[in-house]
Amino acid sequence: MKHLADIELGPLRGFGPLGNPEGTGVATFSKFISTMIGLMTIIAIIWFTFVLFTGAIAMISAGGDKQALESARKRIINGLIGLVVVIAAIFILDLVGNIFGIPNILNFGQLFEQIQQ
Repeated sequence: MKHLADIELGPLRGFGPLGNPEGTGVATFSKFISTMIGLMTIIAIIWFTFVLFTGAIAMISAGGDKQALESARKRIINGLIGLVVVIAAIFILDLVGNIFGIPNILNFGQLFEQIQQ
């Protein structure tokens, strides 16, 4: 009895690196997680920059209104808290990867090489 993975599909291949994986499943999973974390981190940094600028503009345009000033200050603080949470999550994920023996779970170099291609 053949395993499902041993069935020859001819010229049919999957898409991307998951369609024709090289190495072990752990390496493929590690690369996938690393890419997703890197992408989410880049999105979080862009979002933080947007929130910081909009908060700063709201603070400048408050014109002495204490409620608008407080709202802008809360927006900036919430952006900073979000950025700290994202950075802490990266360190926690790296720690979990090292504990479970998945080396280089956060390899951002591979992400930037994939983006350039």
